[in-house]
Amino acid sequence: MRLRALLDTDALGLKLLGGEEELDRTVRGVMTTDLRDPSRYLSGGELVLTGLAWRRDAADAEPFVRILAQAGVAALAAGEAELGAVPEDLVRACARHRMPLFAVHESVAFATITEHVVRQVSGERAGDLAAVVDRHRRMMTAGPAGGGPDVVLDLLGTDLDLRAWLLSPTGRLIAGPGAGGPGPGGTSAGPGGAGAGAGAGGAASRAGAAGPGLPATTCALLAAEHLAAARSGRRGPHRVTLDGTTYSLFPIRAGAQRPAVAAGRPAQSGRDVRETVLSEWVLAVEADAGDWPEERLDLLQGVTQLIAVERDRRDAARTVRRRLAQEVLELVQTGAPPAEIAARLRVAAPVLLPGLGAAPHWQVVVARVEWDGAPAESGPVAQALLEEILAEPSPGLPNPGPEASDRIAVAHTGGEAIALVPLPAVAAEHDGTESGVLADALLASVRGPLSAGLGDDGRLTLGVSAAVHSAEGLRGALEEARHARRVAAARPGGVCAAGHQELASHVLLLPFVPDDVRRAFTARLLDPLRDYDRRHRAELIPTLEAFLDCDGSWTRCATRLHLHVNTLRYRVGRIEQLTGRDLSRLEDKLDFFLALRMS
Repeated sequence: MRLRALLDTDALGLKLLGGEEELDRTVRGVMTTDLRDPSRYLSGGELVLTGLAWRRDAADAEPFVRILAQAGVAALAAGEAELGAVPEDLVRACARHRMPLFAVHESVAFATITEHVVRQVSGERAGDLAAVVDRHRRMMTAGPAGGGPDVVLDLLGTDLDLRAWLLSPTGRLIAGPGAGGPGPGGTSAGPGGAGAGAGAGGAASRAGAAGPGLPATTCALLAAEHLAAARSGRRGPHRVTLDGTTYSLFPIRAGAQRPAVAAGRPAQSGRDVRETVLSEWVLAVEADAGDWPEERLDLLQGVTQLIAVERDRRDAARTVRRRLAQEVLELVQTGAPPAEIAARLRVAAPVLLPGLGAAPHWQVVVARVEWDGAPAESGPVAQALLEEILAEPSPGLPNPGPEASDRIAVAHTGGEAIALVPLPAVAAEHDGTESGVLADALLASVRGPLSAGLGDDGRLTLGVSAAVHSAEGLRGALEEARHARRVAAARPGGVCAAGHQELASHVLLLPFVPDDVRRAFTARLLDPLRDYDRRHRAELIPTLEAFLDCDGSWTRCATRLHLHVNTLRYRVGRIEQLTGRDLSRLEDKLDFFLALRMS
């Protein structure tokens, strides 16, 4: 469709602010974004919709528009709901880059424009298919009361005789036949819920949630196949046959960023895939799309964009919980008074556990995703993954909502994601029972899909703290979870977790160690290194800290310190010679880590 056709539709509420001479440009798709740099999600020809949340001051307009122009975007449409009139600096920037600019009236939803463009771009489809999409649009844009993606999948079944399911990247069943009800007995069980056996509780609960429509094992296998195909750059939709049944897999990308990959169109490749594929939902259709006519493929393209609108809505709902977690994390890490932290927790509790009378107990879960040869800044990827891993509801949580992730608050800092998990009650201390999130069951049902998405060049490691009942305990819980994650990182495998139980001999006993014993412990390990550094300016202590922080990775540590790997090996060898310890042994790594923390 042409840009000028958008102005002929009064219902879209568009007003042209500049670029009249460019209105014959062709629109090939639509993307909604408030990222300051959305280039990785652009392929050219899009109408970009933005609410201007990326704009902090007038200087931000020029680089944003320049990125769009370099990506070949057809036009920019800015919403008036946030700032009122479109800022003049944005109008001038668009004029400089010959970028057509529209203003979107505050009464018009971006979803309305998205669906209009999708239908126009797919104008060759038959009339009955267009009618189905229009029905989908009305249901999806009606808000939560419209039924969300379940309505779309139901209509695919009734109108086109297609059975379909919506899956998370970890294989969690989000919508489709069998996704609407709780597990056996009317209660859903989570991967780390009270009473769950090691590795078994999560798998059992997922089977109950999936129901007879699509078994949990099939969900996990389909998610793994999709992630592996996307990582390899294979063209979509991806087709896979399991137990004699063929499924076609269509990606649903966060942010309604662009249409799903269609037949004949290459998927993202290189680092972009590594960073984004782990956050994609996937629409699994029980059919072989390789035999479909172009019209039917076109329809499924529109359906994926409609579901992406719902994805946007759910992601937006997470913003409050993420902000709460970020505020608590900053207070804990900066050593704020417990009373101030407790005040923030009182705000978080009713948001995460509505209807709960008393203040809950809390657990901390820390996650890190690391890629070979990539910078350490992978916090957003780890944040999205941790939200998915913790999304299964746990028994004992009152009034579970339609989205279990409504009870999870995850922040990220640097390359690390940190989850604040509320627990309405925990078992009495020292009674030998466990409750809440259990590290040994946390990854049991998602290890396959995550391993496929991480490939041979990625790792995910998690650490889980014990439950704490007050603000005073959160700092210790955070350190405990971080230390457990380092224990997990020392193990082989691409997806590993460790819990607080594995730290009992070290971390949990530290508060009871006399100060003179602590001083003797740190002096015995670190004084030889400090003396050597003073005499030779060798920087052995900073090298040791970096080596441990990089989980013993020679390549990452050398890159961080800007050293040749041989120089790093020489320094580590000198540390081992001076202390009589072996940094390839987990026990010695832990002792050095504790000595550095206590010093």
